[in-house]
Amino acid sequence: MKDFDSAEQSKIEFVRQKFLETSKSFGFNFMAPSPLELVSVIEAKSGPAIRDEIYFFKDKGDREIALRFDFTVGLTRYVVEQKSLKLPAKISAFGGVWRYDEPQKGRYRYFHQWDLEIYGKPSLESDAEIIEFTSKFFSKLNLKNITIDISHRKLVESVVGKIFGSTDPQTIGDIFRAIDKIQKKKKDEIISEFAQKGYAKEKLEQILEFSKIKGTPSQVESAFDVAQIPAWTELKSLFASLQNRGVANIRINFGIVRGLDYYSGVVFEAFDSSADFGALVGGGRYDSLPKAFGRDDIGATGVAGGVERIILSMDAQGLQTTQITTSISVLFVNEEMAKPAINIASKLREKGLAVDIDLVGRPFKKQMENASGSKFAVIVAPKEYSQNQLIIKNMSDGKETITTTESLFSNVQSLFTL
Repeated sequence: MKDFDSAEQSKIEFVRQKFLETSKSFGFNFMAPSPLELVSVIEAKSGPAIRDEIYFFKDKGDREIALRFDFTVGLTRYVVEQKSLKLPAKISAFGGVWRYDEPQKGRYRYFHQWDLEIYGKPSLESDAEIIEFTSKFFSKLNLKNITIDISHRKLVESVVGKIFGSTDPQTIGDIFRAIDKIQKKKKDEIISEFAQKGYAKEKLEQILEFSKIKGTPSQVESAFDVAQIPAWTELKSLFASLQNRGVANIRINFGIVRGLDYYSGVVFEAFDSSADFGALVGGGRYDSLPKAFGRDDIGATGVAGGVERIILSMDAQGLQTTQITTSISVLFVNEEMAKPAINIASKLREKGLAVDIDLVGRPFKKQMENASGSKFAVIVAPKEYSQNQLIIKNMSDGKETITTTESLFSNVQSLFTL
């Protein structure tokens, strides 16, 4: 498990605030689902094999409980229980999740995730809304070189069935896993791995070549005969809707299938093309999950992103990842000035400013050294204070100005401008 120091937590909070601003502008309602779920509830989404990827235990009531490994399960459980909930329901969430995974750069056992879900009658515009949000959110973070790759599970499933001559769920699942690995492993390695499971090499070659097709609808149509595949019309309509919404950083990519079996329609992932951090977000339509919880009348589509991985991308692009605040240090020249200095610091905090002051009586020189990270220093000195005056020092350029105590509190915005 990872501890998050002040600098890291500040970056996470920066992303959180941008997420909340963006989700509010799209009309999503923010909530915090429980950090604990019944193992049986999580298995409804991902099957018994998910036990290898989660932290679970028995509580004092001998119930099998798990730490949440995403928000989709908890939000879906919540929605299907609310019989009177007005649909469509647009819900957002942000917080920590736990996965029993092999730790590596950008992948931790405890990390933060943001999440959006839309529940209600299945519609292409709900899928487009989720993808548009993803694009606008990255723009709000000022991230560049973001590409959103979209695809459709039913379309890829149809091509797999045609090539392999089978609609067997085991076959479809295996080949989807082969396609999903193409971004991480060499083609020859994948063919060798799945040939050992009994799949013909030439058919594996065919499907992996298909999974490399990317581009606009016209580019895809010139590369592969998709006209007779029903889901192709839906994917083209989604592309057109996103263009109408001003989302320009999209492309069709048949290599996107998403790893989880419950996806039932549109799927997508977003990447930073200037870095190799893997997918920054992933999502799609999963109408089968509400059905697993007993609601056949609700469809669902959503997206989730790993916050730490997004921060890695922002850092690599040299972007601001913390809120800009005007930090101020109040310094006292000698021990007699400590009491009035503390009083001044408290009043400045009441004005909403971030203020620091020495608490252990360090010499003035040491206080000045510790204040080097502040934007400004307010210096309480005997001579000036006896005349109801204070010294304000700009710590960036060293310039000093004199102000009265009254003026300090009445003109904070003009005195402490960046």
